[in-house]
Amino acid sequence: MAGKSKGERRTGLLNGFAAYGMWGLVPLFWPLLKPAGAMEILAHRMVWSLVLVALALLVMRRWAWAGELLRQPRKVGLITVAAAVITVNWGVYIWSVNSGHVVEASLGYFINPLVTIAMGVLLLKERLRPVQWAAVAVGFAAVLVLTIGYGRPPWVSLCLAFSFATYGLVKKKIGLGGLESLAAETAVQFVPALGYLLWLSAHGGATFASHGAGHAALLAATGVVTALPLVCFGAAAIRVPLSTLGLLQYLAPVFQFLLGIFYFHEAMPPERWAGFALVWLALTLLTGDALRTARTAARALRSGSATAGAALAAAGTVNPPRKPDGMATATGPDPVDARP
Repeated sequence: MAGKSKGERRTGLLNGFAAYGMWGLVPLFWPLLKPAGAMEILAHRMVWSLVLVALALLVMRRWAWAGELLRQPRKVGLITVAAAVITVNWGVYIWSVNSGHVVEASLGYFINPLVTIAMGVLLLKERLRPVQWAAVAVGFAAVLVLTIGYGRPPWVSLCLAFSFATYGLVKKKIGLGGLESLAAETAVQFVPALGYLLWLSAHGGATFASHGAGHAALLAATGVVTALPLVCFGAAAIRVPLSTLGLLQYLAPVFQFLLGIFYFHEAMPPERWAGFALVWLALTLLTGDALRTARTAARALRSGSATAGAALAAAGTVNPPRKPDGMATATGPDPVDARP
């Protein structure tokens, strides 16, 4: 049993690395779709994602959730909000990569956990521990330093961070699996996206049919680029603790940052390095605090389980208490199952 559990965790870790690795390397893909503009790429992503995910759910015969969802107007409304917010996130990200702002886009996903915590305080009235307050304060200082460095607020980063944090907040209230949620969201996006593509084609601005089969295939592959990391993420989420996923999520912006500097050769003057260093300091504080909290909770759980077991044994109970089957979840922002 222990061997099987270890094997499951290894499989989960590999899937986690695959998911966040693909999300981190996706800046290499969007430039391949030129001369298509960001809006056309975004519309194709919505259309082909729904086609691919619908086929996958059809093969797996996982459609029971759809009827139940349609009978819950509040959830349908939340799905619509999630679809709108992730549309903004996807669109800004595609534009930023193809416009030479890969480093600034990576910053958005670095500061996303800090924005998530800030939103938890402002909107959900959550209480923070001192280290979390310190992390948020350092993150705010980083944004100020980067504003001075860029000569303007890092709008791309802030837009990506706030849109993704909002998306995560809404997703928590929906309670659908990754593929099901993506199917529902892209179903909301499908008609406007298809309408835009038809309008673009009618006005001679579409590139899908005018730049060869290879270009058309790449645009259709946006569905695979969207869904495949999500499948890997889903496989990881059921096999490894959420605290582990919380650490793996930093792989994506790290890869994006490195690509921006070494592949796309974007400028990194000293003040930007200073701003990013402050962001990384904030994330180190946040992650360390989350891991300490997780270990403390796990110890408390084991101690409580042992105490309960002794009490039950003394009382002559036949069945022992259930052993905790995983590590406690780290306090802090949870990784959500959609990315650029």
